[in-house]
Amino acid sequence: MGRREMQVLECKRDGTLSISHWGNLQDSNFIPGGLFASVGQMGFGVSSPNPSDSRDENGGFKIPYFDLYMKYLSFPDGFKILGNGEEQGIVKKEKKKGGLKIKLKVSNPSLRRLISGAIAGAVSRTAVAPLETIRTHLMVGSSGHSSTEVFNNIMKTEGWIGLFRGNFVNVIRVAPSKAVELFAYDTVNKNLSSKPGEQPKIPIPASLVAGACAGVSSTLLTYPLELVKTRLTIQRGVYDGLFDAFVKILKEGGPGELYRGLTPSLIGVIPYAATNYFAYDTLRKAYRKIFKEEKIGNIETLLIGSAAGAISSTATFPLEVARKHMQVGAVSGRIVYKNVIHALASILEQEGIQGLYKGLGPSCMKLVPAAGISFMCYEACKRILIEAENEE
Repeated sequence: MGRREMQVLECKRDGTLSISHWGNLQDSNFIPGGLFASVGQMGFGVSSPNPSDSRDENGGFKIPYFDLYMKYLSFPDGFKILGNGEEQGIVKKEKKKGGLKIKLKVSNPSLRRLISGAIAGAVSRTAVAPLETIRTHLMVGSSGHSSTEVFNNIMKTEGWIGLFRGNFVNVIRVAPSKAVELFAYDTVNKNLSSKPGEQPKIPIPASLVAGACAGVSSTLLTYPLELVKTRLTIQRGVYDGLFDAFVKILKEGGPGELYRGLTPSLIGVIPYAATNYFAYDTLRKAYRKIFKEEKIGNIETLLIGSAAGAISSTATFPLEVARKHMQVGAVSGRIVYKNVIHALASILEQEGIQGLYKGLGPSCMKLVPAAGISFMCYEACKRILIEAENEE
């Protein structure tokens, strides 16, 4: 009993056929049927009026009078023709069955960044809301003296809802802030970064400047909301709500009143934002160089973002401690510091290096995962929100 290979013909619209061999078939009576049965028994028997033109650039061959062959020729079971019409579309769809891909078309690149940033801010803030709640209770000592004790007390008294209390208000505040921050960083970094082989446009890393601009932009936009929220929290009974507080503050002190205390906030935001985004950009470049991969997955982005948050928090935390000391110095009867340098030197002299990092653990407990989740969501949303339908 003879064995024959199964042959697959790939047909193209111009009449070009490519033959590939696929497995073996046991077939003692393998006889093509139809109008050209005798041709199949005698040999391949397809001739071209112009043999020199019968081959295409891919090694296939062209059948003369292709339409007539397709109309009258019938093929045996071991012979299959694949066209490039609907059947190729089906094959293409099968290749995509490995995973679900969601793509939304947003033509405006600025809008894509703003939407991605807002989603990243909302998701990251919600994800770390329980940590923020526990940290707040630890700071005021209202529900226990350890994270486990506070968590157990909240679960007993309020349940899971207690861990997310006040999160909706924070999301409303954080989402626009993060949208502007990530939008500003991406835009400035893209414009200041030089292409491979070109001279740098500025003498310092573009991501460092872009991070500082992102922090400033976000603070300038959302600072009035932060100030009103603080006034509502401290001065209870004075204002009837958010809108009433805005109106009364504007009437009492004018637009400048909404930005009272802005300078100390910028002093704290600029170093952190610049360091955070510079560390993130540097770690991403290092990952691509080490692993020789251009695309970075979600888990890798989460880890890189968290590492960047840890680095920036540790590097700039002494400035945060100095700022806090300057804010409460006169109130608590402590030394009134002349400036940040004076505050840092005094703390270092009185408490040592550990005094500059007092409270770093609770701060990182919220900032580090928030930074990682924020970067991961932002990059994922940018991949979902595409410019064109065929963009990958």
